[in-house]
Amino acid sequence: MGIPAMPAPDYPAEVRQRLEADAREVIARYPDSRSALLPLLHLVQSEDGHVTRTGQRFCAEMLELTTAEVNAVATFYSMYRRKPSGDYQVGVCTNTLCAVMGGDAIYASLREHLAVGDGETTEDGKVTLEHIECNAACDFAPVVMVNWEFFDNQTPASARALVDDLIAGREVAPTRGAPLCTFKQTARVLAGFPDEREGATDASGPAGPASLAGLRLAKGESTPGVVAPRGAAADEEGK
Repeated sequence: MGIPAMPAPDYPAEVRQRLEADAREVIARYPDSRSALLPLLHLVQSEDGHVTRTGQRFCAEMLELTTAEVNAVATFYSMYRRKPSGDYQVGVCTNTLCAVMGGDAIYASLREHLAVGDGETTEDGKVTLEHIECNAACDFAPVVMVNWEFFDNQTPASARALVDDLIAGREVAPTRGAPLCTFKQTARVLAGFPDEREGATDASGPAGPASLAGLRLAKGESTPGVVAPRGAAADEEGK
């Protein structure tokens, strides 16, 4: 049956003290403490770069859960990494529309360019590559995300240039949204702590033309160059 796994080690005292203070702030936002598990997993991920056994133990102790309960959640959601990963998580959308528009070609090009497979990290620890089923930005297809920030209307060449810039440490600006930061910094924001970089919280991007056209149609407004809804077309034919 093998040797049972040893209990996960605890964080060093100074790290534990700092994380406990942050965790208590998060837990206080919820009427039921176990509801804080998702942000606490982001918190330990911001410390370690992925959800370690030590991080799971910390979450379990703070929320009075078993490590099995914590592990069940940490392994269910793909946003929690279960092994060391890069400073920049590069996700290529390969869902239907992005794939048709070139997402599959972008992903294949990056795999060859970086010499990594899905979920693997470059030897320098800079970039982890993965395919994503949908980035919810179909009107900007094909889309690449880096640490959940959008890089729209990509091509194989532009995506290769993007990862080259990340590896070289050059400044990279998303198409829209907040300025790019490291994966650990992103995880801390997702844990519910403010992004303290100047101007980061004010950064945003508008909806794309296709999304706005759909909104206007839903409101019954006319939109030049867009096919009318089926009901409206049927009414026209019946006249």
